[in-house]
Amino acid sequence: MKKIIILIILTICYLILNTYAYAASPSPTASTEEQINELKDRIASRVAQLNLVEKRGIIGVATDVTGAQITLTDIKGDTRFIDVDELTKFDGESDNGSFGISDIKKGSALGVLGLYNKQSRRILSRTVEELVIPKMLNGNIATIDSDNFILNVATDSPRGEAGKKEQLQIEFETTTRSFSYNRTNQQLIKSGFSKIKIGESIFVVGFADETVKNKINAERIIILPDIIKGPSVELSPSIVPSTGSGKILTPIVK
Repeated sequence: MKKIIILIILTICYLILNTYAYAASPSPTASTEEQINELKDRIASRVAQLNLVEKRGIIGVATDVTGAQITLTDIKGDTRFIDVDELTKFDGESDNGSFGISDIKKGSALGVLGLYNKQSRRILSRTVEELVIPKMLNGNIATIDSDNFILNVATDSPRGEAGKKEQLQIEFETTTRSFSYNRTNQQLIKSGFSKIKIGESIFVVGFADETVKNKINAERIIILPDIIKGPSVELSPSIVPSTGSGKILTPIVK
């Protein structure tokens, strides 16, 4: 019986002390509740912004440059809008040694890395780099300049003249790697300049020469001897070969 009385007294004391402590603690004021709600709104807004933004990189060709905006056409043909700010870093070549947005011209190939906004579909650039995109072409060998290691390749691309097709000079350099496709074994076999023949189909990867128009410095060449020339490809010389001594050779027309 004494144990029961003691337990009842302890329970009453606990309830009295707990009630006093709850009464002594201050209730949140209206200003505190407003601050908490404001903090919640800020956090929710920040989370929403983070969900809308992601890192993204694209490669394209500049179609317009105005103020702090660059318009690009990417490799898929889509139009992209690039925003530039004071944190954007540029990498490229210019006459004064300092490359910036003013040095970007229409037709420049650019690589952009930045923050893509899914809502506005714009990219806030962090780096903008000027790129040199390799040229790729296929055609047939029209003439061979063995003295200067140059191939004149005829393609089926129009030159802008009625009835004429484009011909390009392909320079075979010391770093050029050439192969011949063996249809029987379905393998690429190492080849060389001396093994290339007029009329053969060719696939070239290289870079445009900065000094000579319609000339490409070849990086890779693949000869496709089993592929027949297309009917629209003209092998008659349209590029006058050079002797290497400054004299121009006049092609013989039969």
